[in-house]
Amino acid sequence: MSDPENLIQSIDDLSARLSAAKSAINTRFIGQTRVVDQALTAVFAGGHAVLIGVPGLGKTRLVSTLGHVLGLNTSRIQFTPDLMPSDILGSEVLEGPDTARSFRFIPGPIFCELLMADEINRASPRTQSALLQAMQEKQVTTAGQTRDLGAPFLVLATQNPLEQEGTYPLPEAQLDRFLLRIDVGYPDLDTERDIVLATTGVSDAMPDAVFSAQDIVAAQRILAQVPVGQGLMEFVLRLVRACRPDTPDAHPLANQYLAWGPGPRASQAFVLAMRAHAVIRGASAPTMRDVGDLAPAVLSHRMSLKFSAQAAGVNMADVIAQIVADLDAQGQAA
Repeated sequence: MSDPENLIQSIDDLSARLSAAKSAINTRFIGQTRVVDQALTAVFAGGHAVLIGVPGLGKTRLVSTLGHVLGLNTSRIQFTPDLMPSDILGSEVLEGPDTARSFRFIPGPIFCELLMADEINRASPRTQSALLQAMQEKQVTTAGQTRDLGAPFLVLATQNPLEQEGTYPLPEAQLDRFLLRIDVGYPDLDTERDIVLATTGVSDAMPDAVFSAQDIVAAQRILAQVPVGQGLMEFVLRLVRACRPDTPDAHPLANQYLAWGPGPRASQAFVLAMRAHAVIRGASAPTMRDVGDLAPAVLSHRMSLKFSAQAAGVNMADVIAQIVADLDAQGQAA
């Protein structure tokens, strides 16, 4: 554990480098500040993220730029229904002369530092499970031998929310392994104009790298020491528990609209993500602002709306925002 003065200096230095990284990423992924902040939050919190958005919004461009700016060895897998686990994990091949043949392991694309799993819901459940097990365990087992994936190992997966024909939606237990769900929306008019001008010219150069893999591992150790106030910790616990319908701590909106709520992993995700998000925006410790900014990304894929709520057009983000606002008002009144 660093002493307080050294920790504060380390946080300040890290915040300055993160600001430079954000600026570099925004030269190629224009205008989506919230998306960039949340993607960086997932990376520096040491977690994985799933990006939800229709085709053409720059999700692939974001991941490739992110990997370059952060100095990470990046792989991309385009998921398809015929993709097999060995296509991701790697396989053993028999080679050598007839008298001295032996097996040699050929690593798959999962042996990288940043993996883009493009349209993850297009792969079969068997292939999805192979990837998600590696995400959880940070190792793969092939032919009876376990191989570590190294550090850092981060997955940014994408899903198309519109076209569901020929897809295999991820079960809730597997979605829970993603630290954040990042919704990538349409850009506004000015941003779209800037995107068109920046991507239809002669030059589209990558920015310089700001971090390396070793820098990110060191940054994750610093962020693990960022203090989280007791009051903020209690609010996070109250919020997660309030989102569990038919429990003593449930918020009325949870009972009305939610079929099921988040487990303890949501509380863990909040604490990890809040620390990184606070430093990314230039603060030395998380506040209620970080909780509000991250609540949809942390909670929306860990909860489900009742069918009646879906039929009535209830929006999950609105439910989460109202619960956060009500709990915040209760805390201020107490």
